[in-house]
Amino acid sequence: DRVLIRIKDLTAEKADEVVWVRGRIHTSRAKGKQCFLVLRQQQFNIQALVAVGQHASKQMVKFAANINKESIVDVEGVVRKAYQKIGGCTQQDVELHVQKIYVISLAEPRLPLQLDDAVRPEVEGEEDGRATVNQDTRLDNRVIDLRTSTSQAIFCLQSGICQLFRETLIRKGFVEIQTPKIISAASEGGANVFTVSYFKSSAYLAQSPQLYKQMCICADFEKVFCVGPVFRAEDSNTHRHLTEFVGLDIEMAFNYHYHEVVDEIADTLVQIFKGLQERFQTEIQTVNKQFPCEPFKFLEPTLRLEYREAVAMLREAGVEMGDEEDLSTPNEKLLGRLVKEKYDTDFYILDKYPLAVRPFYTMPDPLNPKNSNSYDMFMRGEEILSGAQRIHDPQLLTERAKHHGIDLEKIKAYIDSFRFGAPPHAGGGIGLERVTMLYLGLHNVRQTSMFPRDPKRLTP
Repeated sequence: DRVLIRIKDLTAEKADEVVWVRGRIHTSRAKGKQCFLVLRQQQFNIQALVAVGQHASKQMVKFAANINKESIVDVEGVVRKAYQKIGGCTQQDVELHVQKIYVISLAEPRLPLQLDDAVRPEVEGEEDGRATVNQDTRLDNRVIDLRTSTSQAIFCLQSGICQLFRETLIRKGFVEIQTPKIISAASEGGANVFTVSYFKSSAYLAQSPQLYKQMCICADFEKVFCVGPVFRAEDSNTHRHLTEFVGLDIEMAFNYHYHEVVDEIADTLVQIFKGLQERFQTEIQTVNKQFPCEPFKFLEPTLRLEYREAVAMLREAGVEMGDEEDLSTPNEKLLGRLVKEKYDTDFYILDKYPLAVRPFYTMPDPLNPKNSNSYDMFMRGEEILSGAQRIHDPQLLTERAKHHGIDLEKIKAYIDSFRFGAPPHAGGGIGLERVTMLYLGLHNVRQTSMFPRDPKRLTP
Protein backbone atom coordinates (compact mmCIF):
# COMPACT_ATOMS: atom_id res chain seq x y z
CA ASP A 1 0.00 0.00 0.00
CA ARG A 2 3.06 2.30 -0.19
CA VAL A 3 2.77 5.17 -2.69
CA LEU A 4 6.18 6.35 -3.90
CA ILE A 5 6.49 10.13 -4.27
CA ARG A 6 8.73 11.75 -6.93
CA ILE A 7 11.61 13.76 -5.49
CA LYS A 8 10.76 16.75 -7.70
CA ASP A 9 7.35 16.88 -5.95
CA LEU A 10 8.85 17.15 -2.46
CA THR A 11 8.37 20.85 -1.74
CA ALA A 12 7.51 23.00 1.29
CA GLU A 13 3.82 22.29 0.63
CA LYS A 14 4.43 18.70 1.78
CA ALA A 15 6.09 19.75 5.04
CA ASP A 16 5.33 17.37 7.96
CA GLU A 17 3.89 14.69 5.66
CA VAL A 18 5.13 11.10 5.90
CA VAL A 19 6.18 9.96 2.40
CA TRP A 20 7.83 7.05 0.64
CA VAL A 21 10.59 7.84 -1.87
CA ARG A 22 12.68 5.63 -4.15
CA GLY A 23 16.04 6.98 -5.25
CA ARG A 24 19.72 6.30 -5.68
CA ILE A 25 22.26 7.01 -2.96
CA HIS A 26 24.21 9.84 -4.55
CA THR A 27 26.38 10.64 -1.52
CA SER A 28 26.48 9.69 2.15
CA ARG A 29 28.25 11.37 5.04
CA ALA A 30 28.23 10.12 8.65
CA LYS A 31 28.66 12.63 11.44
CA GLY A 32 28.40 11.36 15.02
CA LYS A 33 24.90 10.00 15.58
CA GLN A 34 23.70 11.25 12.20
CA CYS A 35 24.10 10.28 8.59
CA PHE A 36 23.33 12.68 5.73
CA LEU A 37 22.32 11.07 2.44
CA VAL A 38 21.58 12.69 -0.89
CA LEU A 39 18.91 10.74 -2.77
CA ARG A 40 18.69 11.23 -6.55
CA GLN A 41 16.05 10.67 -9.23
CA GLN A 42 17.06 11.78 -12.73
CA GLN A 43 18.18 15.42 -12.38
CA PHE A 44 16.39 15.97 -9.03
CA ASN A 45 17.82 15.28 -5.58
CA ILE A 46 17.07 15.83 -1.92
CA GLN A 47 18.99 15.66 1.35
CA ALA A 48 17.87 12.87 3.71
CA LEU A 49 18.82 12.72 7.39
CA VAL A 50 19.11 9.49 9.39
CA ALA A 51 19.54 10.41 13.07
CA VAL A 52 19.54 8.35 16.26
CA GLY A 53 16.18 8.80 17.97
CA GLN A 54 12.67 7.37 18.18
CA HIS A 55 12.75 5.93 14.63
CA ALA A 56 16.45 5.16 14.11
CA SER A 57 19.02 3.25 16.15
CA LYS A 58 22.81 3.60 16.05
CA GLN A 59 22.91 0.42 13.94
CA MET A 60 20.49 1.94 11.43
CA VAL A 61 22.63 5.08 11.11
CA LYS A 62 25.71 2.92 10.59
CA PHE A 63 23.82 0.73 8.07
CA ALA A 64 22.69 3.80 6.08
CA ALA A 65 26.22 5.28 6.05
CA ASN A 66 27.65 2.06 4.59
CA ILE A 67 25.22 1.61 1.69
CA ASN A 68 27.27 1.79 -1.53
CA LYS A 69 26.85 4.84 -3.75
CA GLU A 70 24.42 4.38 -6.67
CA SER A 71 22.44 1.72 -4.78
CA ILE A 72 18.66 2.03 -5.14
CA VAL A 73 16.77 2.44 -1.86
CA ASP A 74 13.20 2.94 -0.67
CA VAL A 75 12.94 5.44 2.18
CA GLU A 76 10.08 6.32 4.51
CA GLY A 77 10.48 9.73 6.05
CA VAL A 78 8.92 12.98 7.19
CA VAL A 79 9.30 16.03 4.96
CA ARG A 80 10.72 18.90 7.03
CA LYS A 81 11.32 22.51 6.06
CA ALA A 82 15.03 23.35 5.96
CA TYR A 83 16.35 26.09 8.25
CA GLN A 84 18.44 27.40 5.36
CA LYS A 85 18.76 26.67 1.65
CA ILE A 86 20.40 23.29 1.05
CA GLY A 87 23.16 23.88 -1.49
CA GLY A 88 23.92 21.16 -4.00
CA CYS A 89 20.34 19.83 -4.03
CA THR A 90 17.52 20.71 -6.38
CA GLN A 91 15.03 20.52 -3.47
CA GLN A 92 16.60 23.31 -1.39
CA ASP A 93 13.71 24.21 0.92
CA VAL A 94 13.04 20.77 2.43
CA GLU A 95 14.85 17.68 3.65
CA LEU A 96 13.68 14.15 4.44
CA HIS A 97 13.93 12.84 8.01
CA VAL A 98 14.29 9.10 7.53
CA GLN A 99 12.31 6.59 9.58
CA LYS A 100 12.84 3.43 7.48
CA ILE A 101 15.25 2.52 4.71
CA TYR A 102 15.28 -0.56 2.47
CA VAL A 103 17.96 -1.48 -0.09
CA ILE A 104 16.21 -2.45 -3.33
CA SER A 105 19.34 -2.95 -5.45
CA LEU A 106 22.90 -2.83 -4.11
CA ALA A 107 25.54 -1.29 -6.39
CA GLU A 108 29.10 -2.59 -6.46
CA PRO A 109 31.42 -0.66 -4.11
CA ARG A 110 33.81 0.53 -6.86
CA LEU A 111 32.41 2.75 -9.61
CA PRO A 112 34.26 3.33 -12.92
CA LEU A 113 33.53 7.05 -12.60
CA GLN A 114 32.20 9.37 -9.92
CA LEU A 115 29.04 11.27 -10.87
CA ASP A 116 30.21 14.44 -9.11
CA ASP A 117 33.34 14.42 -11.28
CA ALA A 118 31.23 13.82 -14.40
CA VAL A 119 29.10 16.96 -13.86
CA ARG A 120 31.96 19.26 -12.88
CA PRO A 121 32.62 22.05 -15.41
CA GLU A 122 35.98 21.31 -17.05
CA VAL A 123 37.32 24.82 -16.41
CA GLU A 124 36.45 24.56 -12.72
CA GLY A 125 38.25 21.22 -12.46
CA GLU A 126 41.36 22.60 -14.15
CA GLU A 127 41.46 25.59 -11.82
CA ASP A 128 41.42 23.72 -8.51
CA GLY A 129 42.96 20.40 -9.58
CA ARG A 130 39.80 18.37 -9.06
CA ALA A 131 38.99 15.48 -11.34
CA THR A 132 36.85 15.67 -14.45
CA VAL A 133 35.86 12.74 -16.66
CA ASN A 134 37.02 12.53 -20.27
CA GLN A 135 34.69 11.68 -23.12
CA ASP A 136 35.94 8.14 -23.81
CA THR A 137 35.56 7.17 -20.13
CA ARG A 138 32.03 8.55 -20.19
CA LEU A 139 31.08 6.65 -23.35
CA ASP A 140 32.75 3.41 -22.20
CA ASN A 141 30.59 3.60 -19.06
CA ARG A 142 27.57 5.22 -20.67
CA VAL A 143 24.96 3.71 -18.35
CA ILE A 144 26.51 5.53 -15.39
CA ASP A 145 27.25 8.70 -17.36
CA LEU A 146 23.59 8.89 -18.42
CA ARG A 147 22.63 9.11 -14.74
CA THR A 148 24.22 12.55 -14.35
CA SER A 149 21.88 15.50 -14.05
CA THR A 150 23.41 16.98 -17.22
CA SER A 151 22.81 13.86 -19.33
CA GLN A 152 19.30 13.48 -17.93
CA ALA A 153 18.52 17.07 -18.92
CA ILE A 154 20.07 16.72 -22.40
CA PHE A 155 17.98 13.70 -23.31
CA CYS A 156 14.78 15.05 -21.78
CA LEU A 157 15.23 18.13 -23.96
CA GLN A 158 16.05 15.96 -27.00
CA SER A 159 12.82 14.05 -26.42
CA GLY A 160 11.10 17.42 -26.38
CA ILE A 161 12.54 18.29 -29.79
CA CYS A 162 11.00 15.11 -31.27
CA GLN A 163 7.69 15.81 -29.55
CA LEU A 164 7.58 19.42 -30.77
CA PHE A 165 8.61 18.35 -34.29
CA ARG A 166 5.70 15.92 -34.45
CA GLU A 167 3.21 18.29 -32.80
CA THR A 168 4.05 21.15 -35.13
CA LEU A 169 3.96 19.16 -38.37
CA ILE A 170 0.76 17.28 -37.50
CA ARG A 171 -0.85 20.64 -36.74
CA LYS A 172 0.31 21.80 -40.20
CA GLY A 173 -1.40 18.84 -41.86
CA PHE A 174 1.61 16.55 -42.37
CA VAL A 175 1.37 12.76 -42.23
CA GLU A 176 4.04 10.74 -40.40
CA ILE A 177 5.43 7.86 -42.47
CA GLN A 178 7.81 4.98 -41.75
CA THR A 179 10.37 4.16 -44.43
CA PRO A 180 12.60 1.10 -45.05
CA LYS A 181 16.12 1.16 -43.63
CA ILE A 182 17.29 -1.88 -45.66
CA ILE A 183 17.41 -0.88 -49.32
CA SER A 184 18.55 -2.39 -52.62
CA ALA A 185 20.68 0.54 -53.84
CA ALA A 186 22.47 3.54 -52.36
CA SER A 187 19.82 6.17 -51.53
CA GLU A 188 21.72 9.05 -53.06
CA GLY A 189 23.80 7.24 -55.66
CA GLY A 190 26.95 7.60 -53.53
CA ALA A 191 29.52 5.21 -52.09
CA ASN A 192 29.13 6.12 -48.42
CA VAL A 193 26.80 3.25 -47.56
CA PHE A 194 27.00 0.24 -45.26
CA THR A 195 26.62 -3.06 -47.10
CA VAL A 196 24.75 -5.84 -45.30
CA SER A 197 24.24 -9.49 -46.19
CA TYR A 198 20.67 -10.05 -47.40
CA PHE A 199 19.96 -13.75 -47.88
CA LYS A 200 21.83 -14.69 -51.11
CA SER A 201 22.58 -11.11 -52.12
CA SER A 202 23.64 -7.78 -50.62
CA ALA A 203 21.64 -4.80 -49.44
CA TYR A 204 22.45 -1.39 -47.95
CA LEU A 205 21.52 0.58 -44.86
CA ALA A 206 19.60 3.70 -45.88
CA GLN A 207 21.57 6.96 -46.06
CA SER A 208 18.30 8.84 -46.16
CA PRO A 209 14.54 8.24 -46.41
CA GLN A 210 14.49 10.64 -49.35
CA LEU A 211 13.43 8.21 -52.10
CA TYR A 212 10.47 7.01 -50.03
CA LYS A 213 9.46 10.51 -48.96
CA GLN A 214 9.39 11.53 -52.61
CA MET A 215 7.46 8.41 -53.61
CA CYS A 216 4.82 9.36 -51.03
CA ILE A 217 4.58 12.83 -52.57
CA CYS A 218 4.12 11.15 -55.96
CA ALA A 219 1.37 9.10 -54.30
CA ASP A 220 -0.47 12.36 -53.41
CA PHE A 221 0.24 12.48 -49.69
CA GLU A 222 1.29 16.14 -50.24
CA LYS A 223 3.01 16.64 -46.85
CA VAL A 224 4.99 13.92 -45.07
CA PHE A 225 7.60 13.59 -42.35
CA CYS A 226 9.47 10.78 -40.65
CA VAL A 227 11.67 10.26 -37.62
CA GLY A 228 14.16 7.41 -37.80
CA PRO A 229 17.78 6.22 -38.00
CA VAL A 230 20.04 7.30 -40.86
CA PHE A 231 23.32 5.56 -41.70
CA ARG A 232 26.40 7.20 -43.25
CA ALA A 233 29.56 5.17 -43.91
CA GLU A 234 31.80 8.24 -43.83
CA ASP A 235 35.18 7.99 -42.11
CA SER A 236 34.64 11.39 -40.47
CA ASN A 237 36.06 11.66 -36.96
CA THR A 238 34.84 15.17 -36.23
CA HIS A 239 32.89 16.80 -33.40
CA ARG A 240 29.66 16.74 -35.44
CA HIS A 241 29.63 13.52 -37.50
CA LEU A 242 28.15 10.13 -36.58
CA THR A 243 27.78 6.98 -38.66
CA GLU A 244 24.26 6.51 -37.29
CA PHE A 245 22.03 9.37 -36.26
CA VAL A 246 18.34 10.20 -35.96
CA GLY A 247 16.92 11.99 -38.98
CA LEU A 248 13.96 14.36 -38.76
CA ASP A 249 12.89 14.42 -42.40
CA ILE A 250 10.31 16.54 -44.20
CA GLU A 251 8.97 16.46 -47.77
CA MET A 252 6.19 18.60 -49.20
CA ALA A 253 4.50 19.36 -52.50
CA PHE A 254 4.16 23.07 -53.28
CA ASN A 255 1.91 25.13 -55.51
CA TYR A 256 3.94 28.05 -56.88
CA HIS A 257 7.48 28.26 -55.46
CA TYR A 258 9.83 26.09 -53.40
CA HIS A 259 10.07 28.90 -50.83
CA GLU A 260 6.67 27.66 -49.61
CA VAL A 261 8.54 24.60 -48.32
CA VAL A 262 11.53 26.60 -47.02
CA ASP A 263 9.19 28.80 -44.99
CA GLU A 264 7.30 25.79 -43.62
CA ILE A 265 10.50 24.04 -42.48
CA ALA A 266 11.91 27.23 -40.96
CA ASP A 267 8.68 27.90 -39.07
CA THR A 268 8.70 24.31 -37.78
CA LEU A 269 12.18 24.84 -36.33
CA VAL A 270 11.13 28.19 -34.84
CA GLN A 271 8.15 26.49 -33.15
CA ILE A 272 10.56 23.91 -31.72
CA PHE A 273 12.86 26.63 -30.37
CA LYS A 274 9.92 28.47 -28.79
CA GLY A 275 8.59 25.25 -27.29
CA LEU A 276 11.97 24.44 -25.76
CA GLN A 277 12.13 27.91 -24.20
CA GLU A 278 8.65 27.52 -22.73
CA ARG A 279 8.75 23.88 -21.55
CA PHE A 280 12.39 23.00 -20.81
CA GLN A 281 13.91 25.89 -18.85
CA THR A 282 14.86 23.56 -15.98
CA GLU A 283 16.77 21.27 -18.36
CA ILE A 284 18.44 24.19 -20.15
CA GLN A 285 19.61 25.65 -16.83
CA THR A 286 20.84 22.24 -15.63
CA VAL A 287 23.02 21.83 -18.74
CA ASN A 288 24.23 25.43 -18.49
CA LYS A 289 25.62 24.77 -15.00
CA GLN A 290 28.16 22.39 -16.50
CA PHE A 291 28.41 23.88 -20.00
CA PRO A 292 27.71 27.64 -19.81
CA CYS A 293 26.30 29.06 -23.04
CA GLU A 294 24.46 32.15 -24.26
CA PRO A 295 20.72 31.62 -24.81
CA PHE A 296 19.84 30.57 -28.36
CA LYS A 297 18.58 33.49 -30.46
CA PHE A 298 16.32 33.40 -33.52
CA LEU A 299 14.19 35.78 -35.56
CA GLU A 300 10.59 35.63 -36.78
CA PRO A 301 10.41 35.37 -39.72
CA THR A 302 13.72 33.54 -40.09
CA LEU A 303 16.61 35.38 -41.74
CA ARG A 304 17.19 34.12 -45.28
CA LEU A 305 20.35 35.08 -47.18
CA GLU A 306 21.33 34.11 -50.70
CA TYR A 307 24.59 32.22 -51.07
CA ARG A 308 26.16 35.11 -53.01
CA GLU A 309 25.45 37.41 -50.03
CA ALA A 310 27.22 34.97 -47.71
CA VAL A 311 30.24 34.83 -50.04
CA ALA A 312 30.34 38.64 -50.09
CA MET A 313 30.30 38.77 -46.26
CA LEU A 314 33.16 36.27 -46.07
CA ARG A 315 35.22 38.11 -48.68
CA GLU A 316 34.70 41.33 -46.75
CA ALA A 317 36.10 39.50 -43.70
CA GLY A 318 39.23 38.54 -45.69
CA VAL A 319 38.29 35.06 -46.94
CA GLU A 320 39.30 34.20 -50.50
CA MET A 321 36.73 31.94 -52.19
CA GLY A 322 35.13 31.52 -55.60
CA ASP A 323 31.48 32.11 -56.47
CA GLU A 324 30.83 28.38 -56.99
CA GLU A 325 32.99 27.09 -54.14
CA ASP A 326 31.32 25.22 -51.28
CA LEU A 327 31.59 26.46 -47.70
CA SER A 328 34.34 24.82 -45.65
CA THR A 329 33.66 24.11 -41.97
CA PRO A 330 35.85 27.05 -40.79
CA ASN A 331 34.06 29.38 -43.22
CA GLU A 332 30.66 28.11 -42.02
CA LYS A 333 31.62 28.98 -38.45
CA LEU A 334 33.03 32.37 -39.43
CA LEU A 335 29.86 33.15 -41.36
CA GLY A 336 27.84 32.22 -38.28
CA ARG A 337 29.78 34.77 -36.23
CA LEU A 338 29.39 37.45 -38.92
CA VAL A 339 25.63 36.83 -39.17
CA LYS A 340 25.29 36.96 -35.36
CA GLU A 341 27.14 40.29 -35.25
CA LYS A 342 25.09 41.83 -38.06
CA TYR A 343 21.61 40.33 -37.50
CA ASP A 344 21.73 39.08 -33.86
CA THR A 345 20.46 35.59 -34.69
CA ASP A 346 21.87 32.09 -34.21
CA PHE A 347 19.49 30.58 -36.78
CA TYR A 348 19.40 31.47 -40.46
CA ILE A 349 18.94 30.07 -43.97
CA LEU A 350 21.34 30.13 -46.91
CA ASP A 351 19.48 29.90 -50.22
CA LYS A 352 20.45 29.48 -53.90
CA TYR A 353 23.56 27.32 -53.53
CA PRO A 354 25.76 26.86 -56.63
CA LEU A 355 24.46 23.91 -58.66
CA ALA A 356 28.00 22.51 -58.92
CA VAL A 357 28.17 21.70 -55.18
CA ARG A 358 24.75 20.05 -54.82
CA PRO A 359 23.56 16.46 -55.52
CA PHE A 360 22.29 15.39 -58.94
CA TYR A 361 18.60 15.46 -57.94
CA THR A 362 18.68 19.21 -57.10
CA MET A 363 16.52 21.45 -59.29
CA PRO A 364 18.57 24.07 -61.22
CA ASP A 365 17.55 27.70 -60.80
CA PRO A 366 15.51 28.56 -63.94
CA LEU A 367 16.81 32.14 -63.87
CA ASN A 368 20.51 31.32 -63.41
CA PRO A 369 21.84 27.92 -64.60
CA LYS A 370 24.84 28.19 -62.26
CA ASN A 371 22.57 28.30 -59.19
CA SER A 372 20.11 25.81 -57.74
CA ASN A 373 16.84 25.86 -55.83
CA SER A 374 18.56 24.53 -52.75
CA TYR A 375 19.12 25.71 -49.21
CA ASP A 376 20.84 24.90 -45.93
CA MET A 377 19.81 25.96 -42.42
CA PHE A 378 22.31 26.82 -39.72
CA MET A 379 22.44 26.99 -35.93
CA ARG A 380 25.34 28.79 -34.24
CA GLY A 381 27.30 28.68 -37.53
CA GLU A 382 26.88 24.94 -38.20
CA GLU A 383 24.62 23.27 -40.76
CA ILE A 384 21.66 21.35 -39.33
CA LEU A 385 19.59 20.89 -42.49
CA SER A 386 20.37 20.44 -46.14
CA GLY A 387 17.45 20.65 -48.53
CA ALA A 388 16.32 21.45 -52.05
CA GLN A 389 13.59 21.44 -54.59
CA ARG A 390 13.86 17.97 -56.15
CA ILE A 391 13.86 17.40 -59.88
CA HIS A 392 10.46 15.80 -60.57
CA ASP A 393 10.91 15.45 -64.35
CA PRO A 394 12.44 12.01 -65.18
CA GLN A 395 14.18 13.26 -68.34
CA LEU A 396 15.93 16.15 -66.58
CA LEU A 397 16.76 13.85 -63.65
CA THR A 398 18.40 11.37 -66.05
CA GLU A 399 20.45 14.17 -67.65
CA ARG A 400 21.66 15.45 -64.28
CA ALA A 401 22.58 11.93 -63.11
CA LYS A 402 24.64 11.39 -66.31
CA HIS A 403 26.33 14.76 -65.73
CA HIS A 404 27.39 13.55 -62.25
CA GLY A 405 28.66 10.24 -63.65
CA ILE A 406 26.12 8.14 -61.76
CA ASP A 407 25.30 4.63 -62.94
CA LEU A 408 21.70 4.97 -64.14
CA GLU A 409 20.96 1.30 -63.48
CA LYS A 410 21.62 1.81 -59.75
CA ILE A 411 19.04 4.61 -59.48
CA LYS A 412 16.50 3.22 -61.95
CA ALA A 413 13.83 2.76 -59.25
CA TYR A 414 14.35 6.36 -58.14
CA ILE A 415 13.94 7.81 -61.64
CA ASP A 416 11.02 5.51 -62.48
CA SER A 417 9.03 6.81 -59.50
CA PHE A 418 8.54 10.10 -61.38
CA ARG A 419 7.26 8.63 -64.65
CA PHE A 420 3.58 8.57 -63.69
CA GLY A 421 3.07 12.21 -62.77
CA ALA A 422 4.87 13.92 -59.91
CA PRO A 423 4.00 17.32 -58.39
CA PRO A 424 6.73 19.91 -57.77
CA HIS A 425 8.12 19.25 -54.30
CA ALA A 426 10.97 20.00 -51.92
CA GLY A 427 12.19 18.90 -48.54
CA GLY A 428 15.14 18.38 -46.27
CA GLY A 429 16.67 16.31 -43.51
CA ILE A 430 17.56 17.49 -40.01
CA GLY A 431 20.01 15.75 -37.66
CA LEU A 432 18.37 15.45 -34.23
CA GLU A 433 21.63 15.08 -32.30
CA ARG A 434 23.16 18.09 -34.05
CA VAL A 435 20.14 20.30 -33.30
CA THR A 436 20.31 19.30 -29.62
CA MET A 437 24.05 19.95 -29.48
CA LEU A 438 23.86 23.39 -31.09
CA TYR A 439 20.75 24.57 -29.25
CA LEU A 440 22.48 23.86 -25.92
CA GLY A 441 25.87 25.12 -27.16
CA LEU A 442 27.63 21.80 -26.49
CA HIS A 443 30.97 20.99 -28.10
CA ASN A 444 30.51 17.42 -29.34
CA VAL A 445 27.61 15.56 -30.95
CA ARG A 446 28.49 12.45 -28.90
CA GLN A 447 27.14 14.29 -25.87
CA THR A 448 23.70 14.30 -27.50
CA SER A 449 23.75 10.76 -28.90
CA MET A 450 22.63 8.28 -26.27
CA PHE A 451 24.86 5.46 -27.56
CA PRO A 452 26.96 7.09 -30.30
CA ARG A 453 28.25 5.28 -33.38
CA ASP A 454 31.27 6.67 -35.20
CA PRO A 455 34.16 5.10 -37.18
CA LYS A 456 35.93 4.17 -33.93
CA ARG A 457 33.01 3.26 -31.67
CA LEU A 458 30.56 0.39 -31.96
CA THR A 459 29.91 -0.25 -28.25
CA PRO A 460 28.22 -0.13 -25.83
